[in-house]
Amino acid sequence: MIILGLTGSIAMGKSTVATLFSAMKLPVFDADKVVHQLQGPQGKLLPAIGQAFPGVIDANGVNRQKLGSMLLANPAAFSRLEAIIHPAVVQELRHFLRQHRSRPLVIIDIPLLFEAGFDRLTDYIAVVSAPSWIQRRRALKRPNMTESRFYGLLSRQWPDRKKRQLADFIIRNGGNIAQTAAQTRKIAGCLVGQGSRY
Repeated sequence: MIILGLTGSIAMGKSTVATLFSAMKLPVFDADKVVHQLQGPQGKLLPAIGQAFPGVIDANGVNRQKLGSMLLANPAAFSRLEAIIHPAVVQELRHFLRQHRSRPLVIIDIPLLFEAGFDRLTDYIAVVSAPSWIQRRRALKRPNMTESRFYGLLSRQWPDRKKRQLADFIIRNGGNIAQTAAQTRKIAGCLVGQGSRY
């Protein structure tokens, strides 16, 4: 089994690429989705998060808007949250890898792949990248996104340039979906075949 880590800074189009891999019937571990489940109604992390961040739990689990406001007001609190979330994500990831150990290629889609040290669990890394002006435009179209929130989130991520330097594959996502899909298929073919040259 080859483990391909998939990452990219906010609004680069990583989720689009993950969907393209999934459409090829490749197993994809979606870290964001896992975190939403862990923080949703009856989620395993609600007691710990509620204790660390009083007032953020409601009937739907963690109120992400309230939690986000708390974190932006006190960036040091990110470390407290990550200390709760990351071990749980590692546990879910290990279960995913055991479940798909017979598959030739699996994708682990993790936004903070480098920042949280998940890159150590991968064989190869693909970074999704786009020009900064496209990234900003995409980000500001998201619900509840503001300039300050965007740049606050961006400041917690490694620069795109640094990620590209460490990548085995770079997926340029500034064009149309057909161009992105072609790059994604090429990477999958290279890794599943293991003998082909990218």
